[in-house]
Amino acid sequence: MEKSDLAAASALNGIEFNIARAVGPALAGLLIAVAGVAAAFVVNVFSFVGVIVVITRWKRPAKKRTLPPETLGGATLAALRYVRYSPVLRFVMLRAGVTMFAASSLLALLPAMARTLSAGPTVYGVLLGCFGLGAVLGALLMQPARQRWSLDRVAMVAVAVLGAMIAAAGAARSIAVLAVALVIAGGGWIVFISLVSALVQTLAPDWARARVLAVFILVFQGGLAAGSAVWGAMATRTGIPTALLWSGLATIVTVAFSAVRKLPEAGADMTPWNHWRMPAIVEDVRSALDHGRALVTVEYRVRRQHTEPFLRLMEKYEQVRRRDGASWWGIFRDIEDENVYVESFLAASWAEHLRQHDRFTRADREIEDEISQHVTEKPKIRHLIDVG
Repeated sequence: MEKSDLAAASALNGIEFNIARAVGPALAGLLIAVAGVAAAFVVNVFSFVGVIVVITRWKRPAKKRTLPPETLGGATLAALRYVRYSPVLRFVMLRAGVTMFAASSLLALLPAMARTLSAGPTVYGVLLGCFGLGAVLGALLMQPARQRWSLDRVAMVAVAVLGAMIAAAGAARSIAVLAVALVIAGGGWIVFISLVSALVQTLAPDWARARVLAVFILVFQGGLAAGSAVWGAMATRTGIPTALLWSGLATIVTVAFSAVRKLPEAGADMTPWNHWRMPAIVEDVRSALDHGRALVTVEYRVRRQHTEPFLRLMEKYEQVRRRDGASWWGIFRDIEDENVYVESFLAASWAEHLRQHDRFTRADREIEDEISQHVTEKPKIRHLIDVG
């Protein structure tokens, strides 16, 4: 499948997923209004039966493994390490977490707002349904908006609209006005979370995508939980309208993230690019491969007057090495030959180093190409195993 076909398929799947995610609150609100809160929870429980059936019947094609499977702890550390050494991913997650922290007051305080207007569950169900309706409309309008404007601009507008509607909800004194504010807020909400969640997936390679998405959900939901507690405490002290006003203003302020760094328009090419030479392992060393740490050294002969740009590139390369599994990294200069630099890095095991081979992507090729412009010959690579 061509890259353009993959992009089109991804966009179509994104639209379907966004609509499905947006329909949930609308149906929940309708069910609460008609049958009460308990009925909504019962239906939600039974809705998972279908998911369980689909998963049990799904026959995923088995992939041939050439390396031993990772442990749960090792896979978790790999996910955290990947996010830590991926600046763009960290920024997207930070922006999403802070925005959700600021905007969490709307859903957190919605039951209390509904209670001030009516003692029964009907009003709350209607208001939640309005929010869900807005989310459905936002999901439908998002793709046309993306065709006209950049991802960052659409996200900025969505957040600004969401913040304005949160503040407007605090000032609303009637069900009709509050319902309109919730419809518009639902659109802004779903557009932002859909854009950032899809972006996170495009910024991660296949092997790390599910793990990175789990970290993103943790940050996203953590922002919601922490924000709900903060705005709830503020509402207790100052009142719901004041809490919503400050929450709306805080949400609008998060638009300033775009002044620091804009959301990337699309992810880089994250397909694997395993091009590194595999060493011819001597028989006497094979027994140590299962338990010893792996040390890799790469010797570069750098052109004269190219030292500074070479070292700047090596700083970027350090991020790639650590992101893909290096537990330690260093760059050294030969004291007997001023043009020779040696890059060294450690992996926890030989298997972990082999995973580094598989985790290198075509997007990382640019760094290697730039480094090659500053060296006079092909780097010399050595692999060593810990025998202590």
